[in-house]
Amino acid sequence: MNRLINLLTLFLCCTVSKAQQTSFKFDFGTDRAANGYTAVTPSTKFTNQIGYGFDQGSIVTAVDRGGNALTGDYITSNKPFYFSVKLPEGNYDVKLILGDTKGTSATTVRAECRRLMLENIRTVKGKITTQTFTVHVKDSLIRNAEGTVINKVRLKEREVRYLHWDNLLTIEFNDSLPKICAVEITPNKTATTIFLAGNSTVVDQDKEPWASWGQMIPAFLVPQKIVVANYAESGEALNSFLSAKRLEKILSLMKAGDYLFIEFGHNDMKQKGEGKGAFASYKSNLHLYIGEVKKKGGIPVLVTSMHRRRFDSTGHIVNTLEDYPDAVRQTAKEEKVALIDLNAMSKTLYEAWGETNSLKAFVHYPANTFPGQDKKLEDNTHFSPYGAYQLARCIVSSILQQQLPLAKFIRKEVAPFNPAKPLPFEKFYWPQSVLIASVKPDGN
Repeated sequence: MNRLINLLTLFLCCTVSKAQQTSFKFDFGTDRAANGYTAVTPSTKFTNQIGYGFDQGSIVTAVDRGGNALTGDYITSNKPFYFSVKLPEGNYDVKLILGDTKGTSATTVRAECRRLMLENIRTVKGKITTQTFTVHVKDSLIRNAEGTVINKVRLKEREVRYLHWDNLLTIEFNDSLPKICAVEITPNKTATTIFLAGNSTVVDQDKEPWASWGQMIPAFLVPQKIVVANYAESGEALNSFLSAKRLEKILSLMKAGDYLFIEFGHNDMKQKGEGKGAFASYKSNLHLYIGEVKKKGGIPVLVTSMHRRRFDSTGHIVNTLEDYPDAVRQTAKEEKVALIDLNAMSKTLYEAWGETNSLKAFVHYPANTFPGQDKKLEDNTHFSPYGAYQLARCIVSSILQQQLPLAKFIRKEVAPFNPAKPLPFEKFYWPQSVLIASVKPDGN
């Protein structure tokens, strides 16, 4: 009997230990792993039992250059490939060792639902580089201070298939010549978190050709010091975000000094009836959000909604958002909180592009541009990666220009941005993911 109890205790301890593992060191390449690292070879396919491995049908190859066990071999592919790791909810630093001791490399890294982390990291022949990004891993459970589950976010059916509600960290390796020598993952308990609450213009869009500014922002921020936790979802308004327990989820994770960026309006303006409207229910809910964040010691930041793409006969943008941006501006003044006027900046940006060039910033594509897309795409609300990236630059520019405390977390190499002089489409670089959809997100 005692032996049975001891075996049961050992089993439970091992199970708990495995469930709580939060740090990993993976040596990518052949099976000759460096000391302290776990070997990851082309045959390392993700399973729930193993808890890590290549995912999403990735096909990769290993190259061994000899020499150092850690940097002398690597994993590569001529297509984007995915690597997933089981992790509990939290913030994590991910250190990547990239390059080729006898060749060149070029790697773009995204996490979860195409969240941009590292852009086109190039190494010259024979060089190895170490890069770090910080990522938020989430689940839909709401826990109290003791860690007891007390509620759950009400997910939409499509969200169950997202790569950011699945209790995994999924990393997408992309670009013309990705060569991954090693991946190290460690928890980060101290980073300031920017939580995002919003709709389809903010959410981490999971499939090409759609994108949002929320999934581009991480690439502009200093790793290890700050992390973006994007809780936006397509089709949401301030009230539906509340009723789905999304704000409750954010507040359950928020610590003093964290931020909540709040950007709604596109869907809120469709709500009609008594008590509805920009200066009624919408504004009231903005005050509610701000109050709840302040109770947690957090810092609310209001973001006005960007314009839809609609030009008048003189080449100027038509306001389709009625009084909703003004309600946000007014609330920011009343509450004395920071305001990022994306509405005003987007007007400048769109008019700088003009009616024709602005098509590149939105999801406008002829039929058969993407596999299974038999109809043309004409979406004047949602953005292509190019458009989303320029809007993210607007956000970053406003933070810097206003000298908000967040400015210290912007990477030093980030160039100044003037919405009146956007980066030409031809100079924008975005290696496409393999995950593609031809159905537009909720909201308009």
